[in-house]
Amino acid sequence: MCGIAGWIDSKVEMSEKMDVLGKMSRTLDRRGPDENGIYVNKNTALIHRRLVVIDRENGKQPMAVNHNGTTFVIVYNGELYNTESLREELRADGFHFRGHSDTEVVLKSYIKYGKRCAEKLNGIFAFAVFNSEDKSVFLCRDRIGVKPLFYYEYEGGLLFASEIKSLLASGIVKPQIDEQGLYEIFFLGPARTPSCGIFKGVFELNPGEFAVYKDEKLTRETYFSVEAKEHTDDESQTIEKTRQLLTDAIQRQLVSDVPLCFFLSGGLDSSIITKVASDYFREHKLGKINTYSVEYRDNEKYFERSLFQPNADFEYISMMSKSADSRHREIILENVLLADALYDSVKARDLPGYVDVDSSLLLFCREIKRDYTVALSGECADELFGGYPWYHNEKILFEECFPWSKSQDIRRSILKDGILKNGEEYVRQRYLDTVNKAPKLKSDSRIDARMREMFYLNYYWFMQCLLERKDRCSMYSGLEVRVPFCDYRLVEYAYNMPWELKAWNGREKGIVRKAFEDILPEEICWRKKSPYPKTHNPIYFKVCVERVRKVLEKKTVLTELLDKDGIESIIECPDKISSPWYGQLMQAPQILAYIIELDYWFEEYNIEII
Repeated sequence: MCGIAGWIDSKVEMSEKMDVLGKMSRTLDRRGPDENGIYVNKNTALIHRRLVVIDRENGKQPMAVNHNGTTFVIVYNGELYNTESLREELRADGFHFRGHSDTEVVLKSYIKYGKRCAEKLNGIFAFAVFNSEDKSVFLCRDRIGVKPLFYYEYEGGLLFASEIKSLLASGIVKPQIDEQGLYEIFFLGPARTPSCGIFKGVFELNPGEFAVYKDEKLTRETYFSVEAKEHTDDESQTIEKTRQLLTDAIQRQLVSDVPLCFFLSGGLDSSIITKVASDYFREHKLGKINTYSVEYRDNEKYFERSLFQPNADFEYISMMSKSADSRHREIILENVLLADALYDSVKARDLPGYVDVDSSLLLFCREIKRDYTVALSGECADELFGGYPWYHNEKILFEECFPWSKSQDIRRSILKDGILKNGEEYVRQRYLDTVNKAPKLKSDSRIDARMREMFYLNYYWFMQCLLERKDRCSMYSGLEVRVPFCDYRLVEYAYNMPWELKAWNGREKGIVRKAFEDILPEEICWRKKSPYPKTHNPIYFKVCVERVRKVLEKKTVLTELLDKDGIESIIECPDKISSPWYGQLMQAPQILAYIIELDYWFEEYNIEII
């Protein structure tokens, strides 16, 4: 994985902007700590920071190829999982390769197929290709949106980058937010409306989109989205196809020139990946796999069962590690350090985020990076296969709202009266905009039609928030994390699977459980879903209270918006919050942590409200 950026401006000689380009590059050094490079061609500059995973010598970037008198230059962030088959296809058309990097395959696929190359690629990626003949730049993001690509278009020019901080480093993009940005932060955050970059004028290519910048105009186009099709496989075929698609996705993602490891939570998804990988390593005589889990200091003393978190993970992790014969390490996080890492989490995302769910992952990845550069993780099975409680509670299922943030009451309570008074309407419109796009069949039952809408909501909102978290918090330490459940073939198959099959035997992710029941311990295969662990230690809440009260003592742009009494009521009565701020776990400590992140973001980024 890497970091990329670029600047195109018809009025600017880029060779005179090397200081600015260098500054933009340095903002991405955590994504690519191993190598860096800048390509300049008159009014165009491409920037690359490299994390070396495959073919160190022949994968250097920016990578240039001359073809029939035209020079094509690529900056690429990602991993391609069908590299070899695509390389052979290109070889059959007369292309030659100097190494085995996927970057070269992506570049030559673009030379061969043009913008339709995106449809040939199976992987997680964001890249840009410059064409020296027509001075165009082609931008592309992977089908599922695992890798980011932001941009800012202005009169006569375009900036793009893996992270917003690189756009800000150009000096052209200002740290400004308008009313829409405030609605996003206070009523939708940590999620974002698809394509919205929060900062004024900053946008992101959506999953499955590419864009062409030519003659001072950017044109976006969708090359992938799920389509409603009839599911023709019977039960046994569906079980087998689910198993085959996921197993193939996992095995494809084990390719690396550097050692890789595995996240193991003791839940269904990470356990499947761990077991499939372990069997593959054993079959190919590659030795034992290495697994990692995360926990918080003294968490077992304070753990409380809930609808969202019915049991602790540690006993299941031990069971799965033994079953897979892995070398396992548990990383214990200190609660004060968890709070301290909230600030780095903001810098990683360039936005207030998923608070300690982010900061814990950031600290977890920092420890793993000491020994590994690549890891595999079980993200996104819940969104694709109905893993969350809101899929299985009909009372919640048919409510016309985002199921992970049903009420805006708690959000409204931290704002002064009259501030952002249309917040609820803004959220409802974002909801409607999404469900109304969900493709359906006339033959869909009431439940299947609603499940398509739920899939769309989870896919474009909740899942994207988690993928953003995984990318930023891992890449902040230069750790590449791969997510096999995000293989687009599995996504397509899951979208059209009838609910009675997907929820086999009435269970969340029932079809996945059934598909892998013969290789997992029964207790893990049929374990009730438990989300990413959070701290239950009161020390964390105490630290957040102390820091929030310090925030409220200041007179800033942010505190002019906040209602101190509303925030104090959360502090004094934390158990009276009827539903989480976001997702399953954002209760009182996390709401306070969000305010801490907001304060840091406004100050560190010098945010101006316009």
